[in-house]
Amino acid sequence: MATSVTTKAPGNSGAAPGFEATLWATADKLRGNLNPAEYKHVVPGLNFLKYISDADDRDEE
Repeated sequence: MATSVTTKAPGNSGAAPGFEATLWATADKLRGNLNPAEYKHVVPGLNFLKYISDADDRDEE
C-alpha cells in the first residue's frame, strides 16, 4: 500500500528560527564518521524502540 508524504515548505516549519539548522548540526556531530551503508545496523533497533513506545502509548489510553 502506497502512502503519500507531505512536507512543509522550507522555512515554514513553525519552529524557532535556527532550530532546524542546530538540530541537523547536532545530528551530524553525533553521527560522526558513520558510513551511510552502516545505518542498516542501527535502523532495526530504532524501529523496535519506536514500536515498543507506540505500544506503550496505546496501553495508556
